[in-house]
Amino acid sequence: MNHRDPGRIPIDFGSSAVTGIHVSCVAALRDYYGLEKRPVKVHEPYQMLGWIDEDLRRAMGIDVVGVFSRKNLFGLENSGWREWDFRGLTVLVPENFRTTVEPGGAILIYPEGDLSAPPSGRMPVGSAFFDTIIRQPPIEESRLDPEDNCEEFTLVSDEDLDHLRRASQKALSTGCGVLGSFGGAAFGDIALVPAPFLKHPRGIRDVAEWYMSTASRRWYVRRVFERQCEVALENLARIHAAIGDSVDAVFLCGTDFGTQTSQFCSVKTFRDLWLPFYREVCSWVHRNTQWKCFKHSCGSVEKFFDSFIEAGFDIINPVQCSAAGMDPEALKRRYGNRLVFWGGGVDTQKTLPFGTPAQVREEVLRRCEIFAPGGGFVFNSVHNIQSGTPVANIAAMIEAVHEFNGARP
Repeated sequence: MNHRDPGRIPIDFGSSAVTGIHVSCVAALRDYYGLEKRPVKVHEPYQMLGWIDEDLRRAMGIDVVGVFSRKNLFGLENSGWREWDFRGLTVLVPENFRTTVEPGGAILIYPEGDLSAPPSGRMPVGSAFFDTIIRQPPIEESRLDPEDNCEEFTLVSDEDLDHLRRASQKALSTGCGVLGSFGGAAFGDIALVPAPFLKHPRGIRDVAEWYMSTASRRWYVRRVFERQCEVALENLARIHAAIGDSVDAVFLCGTDFGTQTSQFCSVKTFRDLWLPFYREVCSWVHRNTQWKCFKHSCGSVEKFFDSFIEAGFDIINPVQCSAAGMDPEALKRRYGNRLVFWGGGVDTQKTLPFGTPAQVREEVLRRCEIFAPGGGFVFNSVHNIQSGTPVANIAAMIEAVHEFNGARP
């Protein structure tokens, strides 16, 4: 992360909600490596990501571990694990994980596990993760109040701080790099705007309506960001006082700004609406901690890289090389001494799920050749490894990184 060549490429899988592996693939990997047969924990049920236990981490040679908030995206505390039949695969879910099944077979999940509340997530038949259910009442322009979109921005509790303190010390004891996910600065992240963790969210909660509001109701969005930033800064101070510099980087924001071929907004809009708040948060982190600032954005986002750097982000993920303008060689040449590329190691839309092990190996080795020189590269796939990805391809990916590392002088 300091742009010095460490002699080998570090590998991350499982340290965050954007560098993870689907629970079905984690179970398959445990079998592949001949590890003890036991159900895998679904620690992030929104995307159905599986927890990577220490034995699997060692078997794969993973170098980074994560520190997560006490509650997941559906407002469930990750504790009291119990077995759940996930379409024929026995997994472990938190004790308050509550679902119902629609007549057609789709699975509904409820905020905080409260079956009396409207469901906030839906897993269609044939899908392997939940989609957010929009629960926004009709908008009355005259009654719009930005405070309604701020009810989730609260100060971190003593219970949460105790959890983060314990989790960060446990992560530090592994000797691995540590990525913390507790920033609270995900301004406008569309995974969070619908608030799947709230029972009765108010305000603008429809994703399409929110995007339109960044243009038509910018005053409203800015007010929400102002309040969120105020709370995020206070929480970061409280968290740092509790855990110190036991994490190496902090996942601050997962707001996506790119599509496969273009961007969700102009650079001018980004600089007007988002940049001031990102700069304020990253500046606080750099002034007060040793943490690096981790920014996630899918899609064609090279046009924002200079602004990301100006804001103070040190790390970009997932490095979607298949998107327009995201050629890996050009990215490394232009930004390799200013941004850490955390991801981009293999394509998860085509190569990893649908290629052969030989094709996976070839792509991985080529990306390592491009991104590794001079440091500034943490190997991860382009976003999470999805359900249905052949375990032989996942193993080929890991083995190729180790092959590259072993082949280096």
